[in-house]
Amino acid sequence: MAGIPTSVVAAGGLVGGYGVARWTKKRPLGGVALVAAGTVAARQWAEKAGAGKAAALTGLYVAAFAGSHPLAKKVGAWPSVFAVAGGVALASWVVESRA
Repeated sequence: MAGIPTSVVAAGGLVGGYGVARWTKKRPLGGVALVAAGTVAARQWAEKAGAGKAAALTGLYVAAFAGSHPLAKKVGAWPSVFAVAGGVALASWVVESRA
């Protein structure tokens, strides 16, 4: 996965985790996808930007997941997931490009 930009891994984890949970009707399975991508992203962030920035981006990833739930009540599930995934991808790209 090292060849895949971390911003794509992180956004893919949020979108993929939700998609897996929705299509399989097994929320824990979606959680596995979310955590797997988050773990890969965190390792890549640490390698590219350092431990402190990796911790901040990992916190943002978790906050985006949590924040997508109340946002979904206002704008719908998929728009919410895409919005938070886009935010995490943008933050990841900005932090890595300045590292």
